Amino acid sequence: MKQWMILVILACAACSEDPVSYSAPVGINLKAKSGDVSGTAISEDKNITTETANPYGAFVAAATTKIGSAPSRIEIDQVTLVLGAQSTNVTKLEDVFTGPVEISFVINDTDNTYNVGAIANPTGVGPVDVEISLASADLTPQDFTRYLGGSFKVVAHGSAAAEFAMKGAEADLQLTFTFAAFE
Repeated sequence: MKQWMILVILACAACSEDPVSYSAPVGINLKAKSGDVSGTAISEDKNITTETANPYGAFVAAATTKIGSAPSRIEIDQVTLVLGAQSTNVTKLEDVFTGPVEISFVINDTDNTYNVGAIANPTGVGPVDVEISLASADLTPQDFTRYLGGSFKVVAHGSAAAEFAMKGAEADLQLTFTFAAFE
């Protein structure tokens, strides 16, 4: 009798009303250089599709295959920031930034900016979690089409640490997004 009940419970758990989904991490590297500091701010951006082998494009293609059609929404489950080992003259994130660091997407063609989230005050080498504030529903339909196609830039923006501009430094900022696509 107990085995039968366990099978019924497992069968019911498998019968979910959740839409078909696919999730995977996508990494992007931004290079912040001492010479990029403007006033006290530093802002670095890069198109999501320009990483070697285009991991975002691979994510969307795999999601489309798994779901059976283009995703109707793509959410962000997690974002982390790491100071990469290829950095020079900086050994921790507080050598690069002081205070909040904002991560955003800027959609190509429309230049609409969507705040992905922020880190209050990153320290150490990471990974440091980004407090996520973006939902797929926040994007206009026109911008979602571009988002789905990878037509956007990832931007990291914050106040530069006091000595970063004078260090002759280059910070390898590695952002990893865990995207989840739904039918």
